[in-house]
Amino acid sequence: MTGTRDKTDDQWQEVLTPTQYQVMRCHGTEMAGTSPLNKEKRAGMYRCAACGTPLFSSETKFDSGTGWPSFDAPVEGGVETSVDRSHFMARTEVHCRNCGGHLGHVFPDGPTPTGQRYCMNGVALKFEEKK
Repeated sequence: MTGTRDKTDDQWQEVLTPTQYQVMRCHGTEMAGTSPLNKEKRAGMYRCAACGTPLFSSETKFDSGTGWPSFDAPVEGGVETSVDRSHFMARTEVHCRNCGGHLGHVFPDGPTPTGQRYCMNGVALKFEEKK
């Protein structure tokens, strides 16, 4: 997993689908309701689709009703955040700490005790069922 921030755009396009590339490297957003991970209920780990870094445990997943997989907390050390000032507003953007891939945004309106809603693009995640 080391060195993944150093990949060129061409190298990312070789390992990501066009949709993953648009979301993860160009800060895009997948259409709401399109990710099969919205309905994923099994125990396991959600990892970065680009580099495999563990990001979210299934124990922190909840149905936010937004159309995107949502979590109330990331795995410790899995993500980093930055300010996103696009679309005439300030939001907190969430990135994979290892490869820098754009995952989604975090909002302070979650229904769980953390009060956080990590609203993630499903194409930026891959699910690994707990064995």
